Amino acid sequence: MDRKSKGFSLSSIPRPRWNVIDMVTFCNKDAVPTYLFIDIDMTWVEEIRAKLKSMGSKVTVTAILLKAIAIAQRAHPDSRTASLPWGRTVTFNDIVAGFTVERFVDEQPAVFFGAIKNPDTKSVEEIASELKLYSDSDMSSLEHLDRQDNFSKMPWLLRRLILWVGMRYPAVRLKYLGATFGLSSIGKWGAKALIPPCVSTSTFGIGEIEQRAVVRDGKIVVRPMMTLTLNFDHRMIDGGPAARFVNDVKRLLEGGLENYMHIETPENHVNKLSLDTALTS
Repeated sequence: MDRKSKGFSLSSIPRPRWNVIDMVTFCNKDAVPTYLFIDIDMTWVEEIRAKLKSMGSKVTVTAILLKAIAIAQRAHPDSRTASLPWGRTVTFNDIVAGFTVERFVDEQPAVFFGAIKNPDTKSVEEIASELKLYSDSDMSSLEHLDRQDNFSKMPWLLRRLILWVGMRYPAVRLKYLGATFGLSSIGKWGAKALIPPCVSTSTFGIGEIEQRAVVRDGKIVVRPMMTLTLNFDHRMIDGGPAARFVNDVKRLLEGGLENYMHIETPENHVNKLSLDTALTS
């Protein structure tokens, strides 16, 4: 029977799509998602990007965001603590940034999840370089994406079994679901804000950077502003600690990150980041 003649058509969900479906329906399915919204003045970020560009380094906003969140997460262990069965929790020692990557598989768009280890100890240039690899390289050459592609082709029951084990045994989770925070950005499509799924204890949604009228020192000025959303698991973090975590991210993006990177001359370019400097208060 031609179902199109009945006013609808049926098709199977594309295999690569199962990566997202598994994450949003299985991982942290028992989470208690709670949302925080904060507006960030991105003037400093735009200035530092322009300075780096003049020195021959193209650094994306996403690279700076991952750096700032990772440094803030180092100071807030609850934000990288996950729930385990039977009333146990696990706090991951190493920071791993997770982020969405859109690729085409068999001419169909599919969302995968990239990961960058220890962005808190890497320069923004190194982070930007790894992001570019996820964007431009063949999927088979990137172990993380190739593993996800192969995972999506497994039988449904086997995928769920692996996820079930990963959510209960930290060593397995570190190997396959190691991100301590997630980041999803839709700003380039003009969206002001995003509430992402609660696929980890701390998941950030990023909107576009837009010119807005704000008050500074009693005067109305126009600044490049961005809305950042944190979707956090209320089982692991209370509202106050989550707000302090987000506020640290805000302070870093509004200039505090300068304490972790030092730009000298074009000949020296960007030095390695100093990890001895504490978060500005």
